[in-house]
Amino acid sequence: MANITKRGNSYRIKAFGGYDRNGHQIVKTMTWKPEKNMTARQAEKEVYRQAVLFEERIKNEPEEIVKTRFKDLAEEWLELVSATKELKISTIERLKGCTERTYKVFGNCNVDEITYQQIQRFIVSLSKDGVNQHTGGGLSSKTQLHYLNLISDVMGYAIKCGLIKDNPCKNVKVVKNEKREREVYTLEEEIALLDRLKSKAPIEYVTMFMIYIYLGLRRGEVMGLEWKDIDFENSVCSIVRTSQYRNKNTGVYTSTPKTKSSLRSLKMPDELVEQLKCYKADQDKRKKACGDQWQETDRLFTRWNGEPLYPSQPFKWLERFCKAENLPFKGLHSFRHSFATNAITSGNIDIKTVSAILGHSMPSTTLSIYTHEVAQANAKAMNVVADLFKTNKGA
Repeated sequence: MANITKRGNSYRIKAFGGYDRNGHQIVKTMTWKPEKNMTARQAEKEVYRQAVLFEERIKNEPEEIVKTRFKDLAEEWLELVSATKELKISTIERLKGCTERTYKVFGNCNVDEITYQQIQRFIVSLSKDGVNQHTGGGLSSKTQLHYLNLISDVMGYAIKCGLIKDNPCKNVKVVKNEKREREVYTLEEEIALLDRLKSKAPIEYVTMFMIYIYLGLRRGEVMGLEWKDIDFENSVCSIVRTSQYRNKNTGVYTSTPKTKSSLRSLKMPDELVEQLKCYKADQDKRKKACGDQWQETDRLFTRWNGEPLYPSQPFKWLERFCKAENLPFKGLHSFRHSFATNAITSGNIDIKTVSAILGHSMPSTTLSIYTHEVAQANAKAMNVVADLFKTNKGA
């Protein structure tokens, strides 16, 4: 029932009209003033009639739409997934890195007014030359996808909040870039690098790059290794975590591997096992010399005081070393590509096994990345079969 309050020679009518989408009560008011010739009884009767009509009118009005800016909702969603730990820290920080450009375009737009066409145009604009300040070109299709994921996730949250019915990101496409040829160390280059490392580099870097070359791990996986992961008795290395650095706010932090398949145990060659034993003894000596200043983290690769090594440090160190020694430098991930290439083209290891060693979620992932190498292995196998026929024919 509406609430009626007499205020001098007029009445204020306050009526309740249900709830809006956010669960807030809809309350509206109006002022009614009786005509001068009305008696007090007539005015009282009429004000009750006006109250009933007013209450009926606002109940039949369309539900008020609460306007919400994209930026406000995005910040709310990022805070929510951070608090609930629904996403990895690395994923949240990567999405936060996409907010600046996204907010410039959509930040002040109401979420219910953003269209598929606007989002598609934005994604295409990211692929244009000049967007990437480091290369002068456009953003890669993978990076474009990060921006699309941010917008889509926020829009998905808007649906849950009842602000929109459909996600406008549906069917938005990223712009595919031309695939750059992967830089891969040849077997001869890796052998030359290992020889030079063993003769001139500190033992921690010799050990680190032997792990890269012999096990084909990702950078974060190498940096996340702890001594508890090394089973000297069975010569097994377990991959159970990664070490990451996103920005000054996160610092160096520990995260889970990329996928469930990235959790794996790898058999180590004898040479690597012996190297790890020597390195463990060396680190124990440094730990003892450091005394109370040593921070126990159990990490294989640390700073001088035991704190985890910055993940970017190996790249910078190897780049300087290769330049000083006049050796080819192709980055760290190229060791992983070289490992996969050598394993596939050897003809002795099937693609499913290679995929498991690399920690790919499915063999199809390995096949899509190393299409050329698989083709080489297939050609080699076909030649072997053909040679068998030639040999038997001549017998």
